[in-house]
Amino acid sequence: MLNRVRSAVAHLVSSWGAPPPRPRSPDRLHATSTPPAAPPEAPKSPPAGAGSGSGAPAKTTEARASFSRPTFLQLSPGGLRRADDHAGRAVQSPPDTGRRLPWRTGYAEVINAGKSRHNEDQACCELVYVEGRRSVAGAPGEPSRGQGLCFYYWGLFDGHAGGGAAEVASRLLHRHIREQLRDLVEILQDPTPPPLCLPSTPGAPGSCDPSHVVGPQSCWPSQKEVTHESLVVGAIENAFQLMDEQMAQERHGHQVEGGCCALVVIYLLGKVYVANAGDSRAIIVRNGEIIPMSREFTPETERQRLQLLGFLKPELLGNEFTHLEFPRRVQPKELGQRMLYRDHNMTGWAYKKIELEDLRFPLVCGEGKKARVMATIGVTRGLGDHSLKVCSSSLPIKPFLSCFPEVRVYDLTQYEHCPDDVLVLGTDGLWDVTSDCEVAATVDMVLSAYEPNDPNRYTALAQALVLGARGTPRDRGWRLPNNKLGSGDDISVFVIPLGGPGSYS
Repeated sequence: MLNRVRSAVAHLVSSWGAPPPRPRSPDRLHATSTPPAAPPEAPKSPPAGAGSGSGAPAKTTEARASFSRPTFLQLSPGGLRRADDHAGRAVQSPPDTGRRLPWRTGYAEVINAGKSRHNEDQACCELVYVEGRRSVAGAPGEPSRGQGLCFYYWGLFDGHAGGGAAEVASRLLHRHIREQLRDLVEILQDPTPPPLCLPSTPGAPGSCDPSHVVGPQSCWPSQKEVTHESLVVGAIENAFQLMDEQMAQERHGHQVEGGCCALVVIYLLGKVYVANAGDSRAIIVRNGEIIPMSREFTPETERQRLQLLGFLKPELLGNEFTHLEFPRRVQPKELGQRMLYRDHNMTGWAYKKIELEDLRFPLVCGEGKKARVMATIGVTRGLGDHSLKVCSSSLPIKPFLSCFPEVRVYDLTQYEHCPDDVLVLGTDGLWDVTSDCEVAATVDMVLSAYEPNDPNRYTALAQALVLGARGTPRDRGWRLPNNKLGSGDDISVFVIPLGGPGSYS
């Protein structure tokens, strides 16, 4: 049985071929922050001006608009053409050249079935070195006296309205995270609680004395306890915000069109941080158990946040939208009648008298995958979208779209993992047609067909997940074995092993 499974997986991928490796660009921005002895498996980042799949700096509009894929795929020009073929939809994975992604990570992707001109997903996998910017006992800008930190980084970016935002985020977001962590290098290495304040001059105390600010009779409570973990979470959140601000500043001159959902994983000091802004998803499959590591942010899941913003700032709605939700569009003939509604305070429904303002279009409309904000966009968190406006209107939608991720933390040291325990990341092209349980079943089927130390097992699993969601071509489109429609969207999948030899240190 195991041999049959392995043969089936090998047969499915044998026709793709491994494209020859292509030269990678030097990493100019990392020149001063490379670890003293980086593992040979870690891929280099492309330069700040380079596309993810191009070796030349993308300084012109033409170069930025060209089709590009993650650098670690090492696609030749012919490989790029195959990856851009909507009809064939060949699954792409890093070539088996002996230079593997960190942690023996598996990756696979496939282009959409014609939904957009190019694949608007992007991916990044890096080992990043963080050099301390300052010593806790020293002055700002003074080099850290201790050693730096390394973190492993994986990112999936699902673009919409163009692939520019996803490409930029895949090249730069981990660098923003690195910059945010530079002030924390020595703090994270120190087991004592983090100082409340960092000194501004040499010899200054490492924390603020509340008595200097608050009188002795104050009713203020004692200071809050802040953990090292929460500092890392805050660094990630700030990095997302800075990345979004950079996109806003450069969206005209650098062709950063559209926006993107962002799903990022960081391994630092024994803990895995999963940051999600959008509708991609991450789950851990551990000994058959499914542990959700993210949740989707859609107009339905964030209805109350959106309605509250519309209630507090009605000018954002113009005279076109109402922050209230009704079971269906209110008709003019129903003025004066009582209809079910709910606002930002409610999870249930109640009746209200219909007034003239209620005839406006609802801020949140539709259900499931058809739910939209201001009848325009189906995700409520992500990066970019600074130029997005309501159709045939000047109303901007960005104020309702948050760039801040939800960050969940998983402590790897609290559980003894086996080689079959994995963290699966996927863009919504995977999850639209595949449930968590189906992914877990595929994990068990594929990994059990490989030896625990086989370096190809996680790439084979990523390929199987992509193939299972894509389906096979038939007369009426791409179909799954049950004859339901397969995913017509771009699909990108990372499989990160959590246990086994050489996975992490």
